Formats: sequence, C-alpha cells, structure tokens
Amino acid sequence: MGRGSAGNVISALASFFIPGLGQLLQGRFITALFMFVMTFLLWLILLGWVIHLWSIIDAAVYDPPVPRRYRYDRYGRYV
Repeated sequence: MGRGSAGNVISALASFFIPGLGQLLQGRFITALFMFVMTFLLWLILLGWVIHLWSIIDAAVYDPPVPRRYRYDRYGRYV
C-alpha cells in the first residue's frame, strides 16, 4: 500500500473514530498502542485532539518500507 491507496484511506477513517485503530489495521502494533494510550491520557488534560489528529494523518500517509529484494540500484535495476 502506498500513499493515497484505499487501505490507507480506510486506516485514516478508522483512526478518526478510534485513535490507533488505523495503525493496528496496518499491522503496526507498537504505534497503535502508543496512539491509543497517549490519546486517552492527553484527553484527560484536553490535548488529546493533537494525538488524535496525528493518528489520522499518520494512518493516511503511511508508506510501508519496500522489502530489500525489490529495491533498485542507482541504475534503476532490481537488486
């Protein structure tokens, strides 16, 4: 999945409703847990909207790393 793909849009929508859910759908468990816990804690002091917004944007623009076997060298060939 790349930026703007359907999977990232779904993840962003999921993070809109529950912070961290989009990251969880993408398989990023540590980030999802961090987003969920920090949003909960910061909502207690009225700053949770910052992490909530960050969670939505992060899920939308996430671009998974390319596996090593599919990378290109400097000449544009598969390595």
